Amino acid sequence: MPSGSGQNVTHYLGFDKNDYPGDNLLPGLRRSFSYTGYWLNNPPGANSNSWNGKRAVLKANGFGFMILYNGRLDAELRGKDAASLGRSDAAAAVSGAKREGFAPGAILFLDQEEGGRLLPEQSAYLFSWIEAVREAQYKPGVYCSGIPVPEGSGKITTAEQIASHEGNKAVALWVVNDQCPPAPGCAMPGKSLVPASSGISKVLVWQYAQSPRTKFARQCASTYAADNNCYAPGLPHSAQTFLDLDLSSSSDPSEGR
Repeated sequence: MPSGSGQNVTHYLGFDKNDYPGDNLLPGLRRSFSYTGYWLNNPPGANSNSWNGKRAVLKANGFGFMILYNGRLDAELRGKDAASLGRSDAAAAVSGAKREGFAPGAILFLDQEEGGRLLPEQSAYLFSWIEAVREAQYKPGVYCSGIPVPEGSGKITTAEQIASHEGNKAVALWVVNDQCPPAPGCAMPGKSLVPASSGISKVLVWQYAQSPRTKFARQCASTYAADNNCYAPGLPHSAQTFLDLDLSSSSDPSEGR
């Protein structure tokens, strides 16, 4: 839901999770959240995708979308034609978006799970995916780390590397940074927080809390449940209600309605 009022709205809150929470929980989730993640293929570690066919009911309940395609880990790219795999996965993402009813022009996010500097094969895969999505009349985006990691005498982030490579070409960034601070932990953030509070400028979505809690969120551990998960406000704790928390300047980050 929006924080602020009228012209003073600073951000909208959303959630994402690997498993679809169930139709019955949508009204309760909508009380707190304006949009949701939406997987086009199997989420990380899963053998199936429970989000398939759920766009209509989510839209009917007033949700916007963050449309997400699970990309390949470095171990799946080593020794292979990574650029070709990027193009074929982009085609699969576009096909999935059309199948689920998302029109051309929507932003499709590639899930880049591994942080730090992209290795050569990761770069070949990711940037060929971006270009192929662009050529298919969808808008490319990347879910990636915005957490600074040491490199030489300085620090880098995956998000900044991607933004630098793309230059003036439009690529939407959905960054994860659950370090406390700047993240508020598993909590509804104050009005002063905006996506750029993540530490990355020109970011569309900031994922600021994850389930289960990671080592980066140690300083705000008290905001998480005893099992280290983050749960939707006002709903019973269950496998259907633990989630990741997101903040965006848009109530429909992927323009998927």
